Amino acid sequence: MLSDILKKEGYEVCGEAENAKAAIDKYKELKPDVVTCDIVMPKVEDLDGIGAVKEIMKIDPQARVIMVSAMGQHSLVVEAIQAGAKDFITKPFQPSRVVEAVNRALKG
Repeated sequence: MLSDILKKEGYEVCGEAENAKAAIDKYKELKPDVVTCDIVMPKVEDLDGIGAVKEIMKIDPQARVIMVSAMGQHSLVVEAIQAGAKDFITKPFQPSRVVEAVNRALKG
């Protein structure tokens, strides 16, 4: 769904990852302008969504990561922002909010 929103707005989605470890590997490979990362994603090698953000920020302190969360995950969102995420969007997605977050991440 997120991919569809971004593509409709003219953004290129260059990769997707099924877990935190894959997300880190994809970041190293693709170096995207912006990353969206689900806070709750399958753990691999003890890495979850927040762990993925921390690792991506170690690789590239300038990385632009937007966290994806469900309602009620406020404490996890705060932890992700402290780890280096630039913004967050909540499910269910509002296309205007998704675009706003991506545009803001690209500018900052």
